[in-house]
Amino acid sequence: MSNATKFGKVAVLFGGKSAERAVSLDSGQAVLDALLSSGVQAEAFDPQDRSVTELVNYDRAFIVLHGRGGEDGQIQGVLEWLNIPYTGTGVQGSAIGMDKVKTKQIWQGSDLPTAPYRIITKETDLDSVIAELGLPVIIKPVHEGSSVGMSKVEKAEDFAAAIEKATQHDAVVMAEKWITGREFTISFLNGQPLPVIRLQPPADVAFYDYEAKYQRNDVEYGIPCGLSDADEKKLQALSLRAFQAVGAEGWGRIDAMQDEQGTFWLLEVNTVPGMTSHSLVPKAAKAVGYSFEALCVAILEQTLEGTA
Repeated sequence: MSNATKFGKVAVLFGGKSAERAVSLDSGQAVLDALLSSGVQAEAFDPQDRSVTELVNYDRAFIVLHGRGGEDGQIQGVLEWLNIPYTGTGVQGSAIGMDKVKTKQIWQGSDLPTAPYRIITKETDLDSVIAELGLPVIIKPVHEGSSVGMSKVEKAEDFAAAIEKATQHDAVVMAEKWITGREFTISFLNGQPLPVIRLQPPADVAFYDYEAKYQRNDVEYGIPCGLSDADEKKLQALSLRAFQAVGAEGWGRIDAMQDEQGTFWLLEVNTVPGMTSHSLVPKAAKAVGYSFEALCVAILEQTLEGTA
């Protein structure tokens, strides 16, 4: 890559203190190596080990902090305060995107299809949840990513254990109607959708969980995704509306399902997606000719917008 000096000194923010620290360390190292090999003056910056006040020594930041503290608007707010350009979504969009319930509320208000859900508290009548959503359901911590703390519940007697698992990660827990069908992910670069990927975990996996995402090598990634051209364009357009509705920008990812009747359902948005060897944005970008290095530079170039 020519003219990498235009970026100045870049802090690659990764690690942090969230439940996704291990994934962030892998993602961040991959991004750091890619930027360095492209001639960018990049340095690792782990907020767990260093004060964020040290960010004043950098010209811009590439955020690869997954989960709380990095994907929820907190670090974006610090960088705004310090007037340091950064990659990806701003404070408000990051905060909304990290909150599965707020995301759903915005999508519902925007007439976008998302699976029915209920917030679960200690006072919640679980029989009423089953009556409303049916079984199975999926139990999720509201403010976690990478499928951390999630469980599929097929029998009423398994509800309590699933809720207990989720509350280990978050005080706010939700039950979501289980959508049976095909799972897809739609990545974005420069605010535009990349080719859709179909995710097909092996038969012994209940859903595309943390292990399937990061630890297994037998998940199938379909590019092309198996949809007709018309349906792929429909899903890309739907996902772009969903991405923009929460205020996401630059790069990111939307996860969706297609049920057995052919209807698409939006699951959630990822404003700082994984950048590991298993990750989905690099796979989608590669399908349209981006090397991993070129992808990282393209994301970093978003920080130059509006600067002299």
